[in-house]
Amino acid sequence: MSASYAARLLAWFDVHGRHDLPWQHPRTPYRVWLSEIMLQQTQVRVVIPYFERFVAALPDVRALAAAPRDDVLALWSGLGYYARARNLQAAAQACVERHDGELPRDFDALLALPGIGRSTAAAILSQAWGDRFAILDGNVKRVLARHHGVAGWPGLPKVEKTLWAIADTLLPQTRMADYTQAQMDFGATLCTRHAPACLLCPVNDDCVAFAQGRVEELPTPKPTKTLPEREATVLLLEDRDGRVLLHRRPATGVWAALWSLPQGEDADAALAWLDAHAPNMIDAGDRDTPHRLQTVHHGFTHYRLQLHPLYWAGLAPRRAVRDNDDLRWVARDELATLGIPAPIRTLLLSPRVALED
Repeated sequence: MSASYAARLLAWFDVHGRHDLPWQHPRTPYRVWLSEIMLQQTQVRVVIPYFERFVAALPDVRALAAAPRDDVLALWSGLGYYARARNLQAAAQACVERHDGELPRDFDALLALPGIGRSTAAAILSQAWGDRFAILDGNVKRVLARHHGVAGWPGLPKVEKTLWAIADTLLPQTRMADYTQAQMDFGATLCTRHAPACLLCPVNDDCVAFAQGRVEELPTPKPTKTLPEREATVLLLEDRDGRVLLHRRPATGVWAALWSLPQGEDADAALAWLDAHAPNMIDAGDRDTPHRLQTVHHGFTHYRLQLHPLYWAGLAPRRAVRDNDDLRWVARDELATLGIPAPIRTLLLSPRVALED
């Protein structure tokens, strides 16, 4: 009889796993938690530099809880899915209020914190303290669906329940931190979504998908649907010193609380915003003849967005205008200090190439 699933996976991990990730040294609850949140929807190679900058600036729960919101969003800027950063800080503040500034070593208490679901709570407990909890992230769902021949899209409650039950039965008695990391590494580097290396797999001798030639069809893909298209117009106003006017987004919704460009559903709505605000910001003569810039395309989970920039250069802001909480002129070298959506940051840092009118 072959060794247990966990034993074979751990033996593979000892030779081929990732042992030098920054959150493993030291593997504190805070660092594990931060890495798990960053790794949601984002690959390890992308996360590493963000993680290192984040912990250098905010090394523990109390520092994160006390940090200005703009600092947290600036450190996150470029990672996307900004609700993760807002929930991260809200959870840190809850830990200060309820748990003496530490992450609780309790599953239900972790689950009660913003942004922490069942798998993330389990990953924190198993990696930070070695507690015996199963995880079920996207990599693990794929591996278990193949290994046990579980059909159906893993996002369906019935299928997910089956996979959780399987994950619980496979847990080893020891080395939980290594086992948790091994599962993630195995799915990310060997049992990949496309072209998995089945001949090198340490658990292929009892893999249902491998035996039945179903590796490519499992896990069952999510039913496809055409994403709707949306459009908006953004206003890029630049003064004679090269500063740009930024507008803070509302506290809820897309890009919540980030600094962006003034925006309207269409050109008329965007220009109406300018008409309402310009008398206090720029001379009337400066408002004529904007340049149209190249459309910016950006994909969200549920729709695709086309941003049409209108650009004014060489504006002379009125001296009476002062920055407030929601509107400010920002120099190019200050952009890195603010949380700005990735497509807007790309637009701001790109050469201004006007389209022909």
